[in-house]
Amino acid sequence: MKTEPPDVKIAFEQNIVVLPIASILPLKQVPDAIKSLTKYRRIAQSVAEIGVIEPLVVSQRPDGNGKYLLLDGHARRAILMDLGETSVRCIMAFDDEAFTYNKRINHLATVQEHFMITRALERGVSEEKLAKALNVNIQHIQRRRSLLNGVCPEVVDMLKDRAVNPVTFDVLRKMRPMRQIEAAELMQSASNFSSSYAKAILAATKQADLAKPDTPKKVAGMTSEQMARMEREMETLQRDFKAIETSYGEDILNLVIASGYLSKLISNRKIERYLAQNHGEILERFRSIVSSASLDSPSAESPVHP
Repeated sequence: MKTEPPDVKIAFEQNIVVLPIASILPLKQVPDAIKSLTKYRRIAQSVAEIGVIEPLVVSQRPDGNGKYLLLDGHARRAILMDLGETSVRCIMAFDDEAFTYNKRINHLATVQEHFMITRALERGVSEEKLAKALNVNIQHIQRRRSLLNGVCPEVVDMLKDRAVNPVTFDVLRKMRPMRQIEAAELMQSASNFSSSYAKAILAATKQADLAKPDTPKKVAGMTSEQMARMEREMETLQRDFKAIETSYGEDILNLVIASGYLSKLISNRKIERYLAQNHGEILERFRSIVSSASLDSPSAESPVHP
C-alpha cells in the first residue's frame, strides 16, 4: 500500500516584521575580539552605508515580557545597536533552534563575488561607494571586476562554486583555453585551488599551450631546466591519468560482475566450507573483493537527510 508523504511545513512566517531591537534577546554576546576582525568591520561598514540586507531571524513567539529570542544575526544586531538604531527588520521562525540556520551558511565563492560586484557596478553603484560598503579599497573592487578577464567560460563554470585564490585566475589567463580547462580539471581532482598549485601547473605547461607562446614563461623560484623537467613529468602524468579515466568505467563494471558472482559463490555453504578447509587464503581474497565492491556501491552510502 502506498503511503502518502507527510506534509511539508514552512519554517518561517511569510511576511517580514519590524521589531524594536530592545525586544530581541541574543543567545550570545559579540565580544570585542570579534568586533576587531576585518570581516566584522566590513559588515559594520556595509550596514552603515546601505542598511541591513538580510533580516534577523527571531523566534515566532515572545515570552511573557514581550521579548523575542534571536536565532541568527548577532553581529548585525550588535552593529545596529552601536549605530544607535532602535528597530530592525526580522523574519519570524517557527523553529527555535539556532543551529538550524547556522549550519546552512555557505561562504561566497570567488566567482560569485565577482558577479556580485559586476552586477552592482552595472546598476550604477560607484566603485567608491561599493568599496566603502565592503570596507575595502578601490583597487580590490577593480581587481574583482576584472577577475575573469581572459579566463574561458568552461573554467568559470567549473570553478563557480569553489573558494579559489584570486591569484589562481591570474595564472590561468597565462594559458590557452584548452590548457586552462586541463588545469582546472587537475585542480578539481586534487581539490587544490591555491595559487601555488596553479603556478606548478603553469611551470609544467608546454610553451605552445601558453597564451603568449613567443614569450618565455617565468615562475618565481624555478629555473628553465626545472620547468622543462616538470613539463615531461606532467605529460606522463596526464597520459596515465587519461588512460585510467578511459578504463575506469569498464574496470568498475567488471568488478561489479565479478563481485556478484563471488558473492553468490561464497554464500553457498558447501563451497564456503570447502574453500575454508582447503584454500583459506583464496576465500579471504574473495571476501575482500566482495567487501570492497560493496563499499564502493552507491547503495552502501549513508542516506542524506534534508
